[in-house]
Amino acid sequence: MMLRIGSGSGWWGDRISPAEQSAREGALDYLCFETMAEATISTAQVRARADASFPGYDTYLEDRMAAVLPHCIANGTRIVSNQGWINPLGAARKVRQMLDDLGRPDWKVAAVTGSVITEGLRGSEVAILETGKPLSSLGDTLISAEAYLGTEAIVEALAQGAHVVITGRVADPALFLAPMIHTFGWGAGDHLLRARGAAIGHLLECGAQLTGGYFSDPGVKDIPEPWNLGFPIAEVTPDGSATFSKIAGTGGLLNRQTVLEQMFYEVHDPANYITPDAVVDFTTAVIEEVGPDRVRVSGISGKPATDSYKVSIGAQEGFVGEDMFFYAGPGARAKAELAKRILAERFDIVGLQAQDIRMDILGVDAIHGASSPDPACEPYEVAVRVAARCLTRAEAAKVGREVDGMAVSGIASTGKRVPFQDRVREVIGIWSALVDRSAARGQVEFV
Repeated sequence: MMLRIGSGSGWWGDRISPAEQSAREGALDYLCFETMAEATISTAQVRARADASFPGYDTYLEDRMAAVLPHCIANGTRIVSNQGWINPLGAARKVRQMLDDLGRPDWKVAAVTGSVITEGLRGSEVAILETGKPLSSLGDTLISAEAYLGTEAIVEALAQGAHVVITGRVADPALFLAPMIHTFGWGAGDHLLRARGAAIGHLLECGAQLTGGYFSDPGVKDIPEPWNLGFPIAEVTPDGSATFSKIAGTGGLLNRQTVLEQMFYEVHDPANYITPDAVVDFTTAVIEEVGPDRVRVSGISGKPATDSYKVSIGAQEGFVGEDMFFYAGPGARAKAELAKRILAERFDIVGLQAQDIRMDILGVDAIHGASSPDPACEPYEVAVRVAARCLTRAEAAKVGREVDGMAVSGIASTGKRVPFQDRVREVIGIWSALVDRSAARGQVEFV
């Protein structure tokens, strides 16, 4: 028995055409979409508070489903996706509507809810991992708290015949592990097999990062056709081994090195990669190139899951005011340096109350700051980025107002953007905590 699982996305803004191609040509049993980063939930909560029309799920949900549903229906490919964000039930209803429009009322759609535990944690004494302070210290700034659920509810939905499962926050590998548990019957005590499946999910969760995306370094690590990357597919066997590949003729590269880079991506301790379903030990992995763009991964070890869930917490931390302007031609850098001095003085005059101010010259010191070496030659063109973090929106708005003044009260040849775009954004701090598993439970609802 072999299970073919394809990655449909590695993040919210990922390309859609590779997923459509995998759905059409990949002979997949499952196509899984991962579209949530740590900040997604909090950002979605903020947008929902400000915009009553925001549905709360992935803004590209309809585009992705419109591209892949016809092929998944034709090929019998089931879908598991965390595109539900803060409203998985609403997302499931949208997919239900799209399937009905395609004439497939027989396809069953399930939503997995239960990851939002904000009210249960508000004011609690649970420790924030980064600071050691209790969650109660966040007070009214707490926006959201989401537990990283595991596979249980997804497996339940699949067992009840769901063709499409839409979740909120679950651990990324769980999206891919759940189909393996459902297909192979790995029990709760099969921690080694579950660890291997979670490792496979980790390799698939970032999409094209396994097939050359975020890998190419011109002249050092070249890959063919980086504009045409194919998304990875895993052929999984009941012992938890997998062979990874991509659609023939697509660009990118899949070899031992791309697998190793993704294997250790966002992994703090390779011997103890903690997921809700098992603790993965990557250090025993056997990685073999078994053909062009085909890599077999086996031998991964693991331990039973911990008794806690990780929680991602979003809290209000003020506002950032940000703007940018430009200089080109002889003396561009000198003009930029004088502009920074002018703005610093202006911020004092208008009494800008900021917790942090940055003024960077792009191309000179914007990334490494004071550690940046002087350019080997005078830059012909530069951009000045100005940003300040403030407690209120009104204070943050002063940044754009003073940059606007540079247009006629600044330096010769100042290039400005049109000043009508929003130059103030709310800052959401992301914190972490551990809670007992009893604090959150996934629930399945069919629509």
